[in-house]
Amino acid sequence: MVKSERRDSSAGEDKEEARDVAVSDQRLQDLGYKSEFRREMSLFKVLGISFCAIGILTGMSSAFQTGLFSGGPVGLFWGWNICSFFMFLIALSLAEICSTYPTMGGLYFWVCKMKPDIPILGFFTGWLYSMAMVFTGIAGNLTVALYLASMAEVGQGRTLTRVEITAIAWAMNIFSGIVNTIGTKAIGQMSMFNVWWTLGGTFVLTITLLVKAPVKNSPDFVFTNFQNFTGWESRGFVVLLGFLQAVYTLEGCETAAQVAEEAVRAEILAPLAVAGSIAGSWLIGLAYMLSLLFAVQNIASVQATTYAIPISQLFYDAVGPQLAQLCLVVVMLSQVMAAITNFTASSRLFYALARDNAFPLKKQFMTLNRFQAPYWGVWTSVLIGCIISCAYIGSAVAFDAMLSSAAISVMLSYLQPIIIRVFWPDSIEDFGPFCLGKWSWPVNFAGFLFCVFVCILFVLPTAYPANVLNMNYAIVAVGGLLVIITINWFWWGKHSFQGPVKTFTFK
Repeated sequence: MVKSERRDSSAGEDKEEARDVAVSDQRLQDLGYKSEFRREMSLFKVLGISFCAIGILTGMSSAFQTGLFSGGPVGLFWGWNICSFFMFLIALSLAEICSTYPTMGGLYFWVCKMKPDIPILGFFTGWLYSMAMVFTGIAGNLTVALYLASMAEVGQGRTLTRVEITAIAWAMNIFSGIVNTIGTKAIGQMSMFNVWWTLGGTFVLTITLLVKAPVKNSPDFVFTNFQNFTGWESRGFVVLLGFLQAVYTLEGCETAAQVAEEAVRAEILAPLAVAGSIAGSWLIGLAYMLSLLFAVQNIASVQATTYAIPISQLFYDAVGPQLAQLCLVVVMLSQVMAAITNFTASSRLFYALARDNAFPLKKQFMTLNRFQAPYWGVWTSVLIGCIISCAYIGSAVAFDAMLSSAAISVMLSYLQPIIIRVFWPDSIEDFGPFCLGKWSWPVNFAGFLFCVFVCILFVLPTAYPANVLNMNYAIVAVGGLLVIITINWFWWGKHSFQGPVKTFTFK
């Protein structure tokens, strides 16, 4: 009797899942696309993809010194909360569009559908965002190498050369490619694991720092202390520069859209993951940041460190060499998963662009292996990563410029669909289940203003007086990328790309 009830229950669940898959496939067909991927991702897995891409532990740890030296604790605390609020508004805006158009093209497809009369907008958004995802993945893999270099310095007193660090980054790029080649199930399982790793890692780091730090800073220090290592005299401008740390950390919520065609009821799950990942990251990041501020022993020591990653010095001073390595391992493994997810996003973007004739070698980039992975896009990302990583051997400044351009490119990509929603509010006629209603335009307008503000802030000099070593070359890198995309449009894209190409038509 019990076995019979279990069989009936299992059969009922299978039927319900089959219905959900049919609904998701039908919505995709309504947008003009045939379903090519197996829908194997649940809400938890899709949410995990965005958590992976945001990488709250990695982003906070890798960029913590930016806020610490530009405003100090007061700038970090208020900057985190202000930026988190506006990034949540941006996430709500993107989630609303994602619910309407749940396809793996993400930002690119949304722009094409909302402004089909200006195909160049979609082309630029697609190329800019796909390159941003590749660059972000490259940055993540190099950061893994820098964490390993810091562990070697902390544990063995050995300083790795730039060639050795680059070789590790190559290995990580290849490893990211292998994991992504295995396909959707592997990425889904990893994303679920990452959620628990982030929660557990935050708990371990927070308790370790607060318990083992020899001196705990006072609340007055944490919430009011101001630091300035930039050379600029304006306190307000210095604090604003510290905002870059928060924005850099919180980018990536939209990555859930890149796996929308692999999720059941994507029109509901993907937007929930987009918005939910920012809300969760806001709280988790706040807890982690406060533990760092209460535990930091000497800001000048962190600023003068010789370790490859400055946060290593903070860990070393607060908890000693052995526990410092434990902290670095927790953050490093989170960074590994974040970098893998960026290549997941870039490979799906290459697939979507190729499907619409916005990317060369259409047949190859749309080919899936037996694991349902667009492996041409995966290994193209790996190849670009290995080539660009070589720049670190010659100049860390040049490499940093490429990576900071990725952060700006992501914000510029956010800006495209939000601009359309602000200035053409009727660009969406039939909204999906996730709809902001009367709050839609105010939320989009606030997100638009913040995107413009951040894009300007990202290209301003971060140190004074500026010289060849501390100059912010991000504007040069972004400008160069835009020039390349412009040339590509007039040379090739203008003649081949007319907007999304339907792969499914109703008879």
